[in-house]
Amino acid sequence: MASIERPVMRQARGDATRQAILDAAERVFARLGYAAARLEDVALDVGIRRPSIVYYFPNKQQLYDEVEAGIFAAMHHYVVERLSGTERPMDQLLGLFDAWLDFLVARPTAARIIQRLIADLGPRGDNPVRFSETALVDIERVIAAGVEAGEFRPVSAMHILNGIAGGALFYVCNAAQLGEGRSYDPADPAQLEPFRALLHTLAKAAVKVEA
Repeated sequence: MASIERPVMRQARGDATRQAILDAAERVFARLGYAAARLEDVALDVGIRRPSIVYYFPNKQQLYDEVEAGIFAAMHHYVVERLSGTERPMDQLLGLFDAWLDFLVARPTAARIIQRLIADLGPRGDNPVRFSETALVDIERVIAAGVEAGEFRPVSAMHILNGIAGGALFYVCNAAQLGEGRSYDPADPAQLEPFRALLHTLAKAAVKVEA
């Protein structure tokens, strides 16, 4: 019995360590960016030695890839859950924006990494949408369905993404970046709900079919 339990326990400890490394790496990449971050920084955050990280992730690129892939996979899963059972294109569009906003508010390190990804092609120079493709497909699908149903005017999904959905990134990442007297807590309902309402208003106006 003991011989069976030991491998299971070792596997559980290994999985926990791997996840702790990924969580720490997300914090480090969010704070320092890809270029400046070092495996030593991640090890220090976890409380282990650098060789322990290399055991799970041979190099910084692979570690970063795992972090970025995990962010977009989790965000897509969040969208799928939110839109489950939602049929009207407008409800889907607003639900998509709500899902992205709530995900980023709950996970500000992800918001910072996505914003850094937009500004810096370094980590993803070979394929900028390798992991973010799911997010782009999500919004393209919703916009296309609304246009096809006649509920939305013909509009570029990328214009909606850049002009409206991107505001969620600024809302989260700018919270402490606007100088004295302008800081806010993105998770504070007094801040969050008016911003959500603004996104809804902008989204409705952007896709509204003109009479």
